[in-house]
Amino acid sequence: MEIIEGFRLIGVNAETGLKLLFTVAFVSVLWLLQRLSYALANQVLRGRYKEQVRFWTRQGINLFTALLLLLGLLSIWFDNPARLATGVGLVTAGLAFALQRVITALAGYFVILRGQTFSVGDRIEMGGVRGDVIALGFIQTTIMEMGQPPSVQDAIPPIWVKSRQYTGRIVTVTNDKIFNEPVYNYTRDFPYLWEEISIPIKYTADRDRAEQILLETAERHTVKIAAMSQEALYKMQRRYFVQMEDLQPKVYYRITDNWLELTVRFVVKEHGIRDLKDAVSRDILAGFDQAGIDIASATFDIVGFPSLHVQDGSNRSARKSQQG
Repeated sequence: MEIIEGFRLIGVNAETGLKLLFTVAFVSVLWLLQRLSYALANQVLRGRYKEQVRFWTRQGINLFTALLLLLGLLSIWFDNPARLATGVGLVTAGLAFALQRVITALAGYFVILRGQTFSVGDRIEMGGVRGDVIALGFIQTTIMEMGQPPSVQDAIPPIWVKSRQYTGRIVTVTNDKIFNEPVYNYTRDFPYLWEEISIPIKYTADRDRAEQILLETAERHTVKIAAMSQEALYKMQRRYFVQMEDLQPKVYYRITDNWLELTVRFVVKEHGIRDLKDAVSRDILAGFDQAGIDIASATFDIVGFPSLHVQDGSNRSARKSQQG
């Protein structure tokens, strides 16, 4: 195609234009097929399966579409094997240099799928972000952020919600983080956690009664959870080398300078922890009030006072005036 007499744009000819039209048509048809596949999958799986099934179906559609797109583009633009080898070599070299992080993130996506690191709906900590996975893409993982317990409130970035509940922020984390940082999964294989509540009491208080109140309260609120988690723990033991843990509530003592600290340990589900601990704490306080057990506070023993001399200045001034 001649633009100016004597000059010709490199690569601009009838063949290139035809390939460009084929590319636009192919991408458009493939996009429509992907949307139709989404709609069909949502219609078939509606109300029958869990969210994880719909998620993996969507991931399968994405992978199949990406494979068709790659094969189609190669077939349109590199019909000659010699040109294909040259083009692939140049493209690979360019991508390896310019898109290192993107390629690593894409590799991380396949590692997440193959290694079962996490799935949609799992509660994880990845790249310093804690929350539930709500989407997983080729490059990024989308997380609905949750708050942090008071013990880790100094973490960066700071979180204003002081428990494991949603903050309302949606955070995206690149998939390449799995190669550099650990990924903490709260739900895979064993969707339960151990929690603790510590209560300080006076050394003169009825320790046995206080321990009984803690145990009865924890057992009352976690008896069903302990039964369900027992089966999950057996499954995890068969898959991994894990020692069995006692799932029944237990109270531990810790001696301090000011009080005796009683800590009750119990198992909870990965969601709804704040509500459960709130209910347990209310029942513990009610039981302590009924038993006449007070919560301890810091105390100080004063061993003595220095001698003090108090002088009334007004009387001394009156005496001086009378003498004068």
